Amino acid sequence: MTKKSVSEAREEFSEVINQVSYSGQRVILHRYGKALAAIIPVGDLELLEAIEDSVDIESAQKALKEANKKGTIPWSVLKKELGL
Repeated sequence: MTKKSVSEAREEFSEVINQVSYSGQRVILHRYGKALAAIIPVGDLELLEAIEDSVDIESAQKALKEANKKGTIPWSVLKKELGL
């Protein structure tokens, strides 16, 4: 993984993009020693999003199972309780 300051990356933007897209490198951008952002290949982003989707689906399925087990509060009751 490559680390570059934001100013370095700005000066070498085309080179950084080529490193990421063609070599598959990941580039961490930092300012004053603090990591701010990362430039990653599209394939890595797609994988990350697929993992996030999987985790979200699992959480939603657990919540639905719990709601079916414990029951839910009707929207009309909740609206009244919240003063909506």
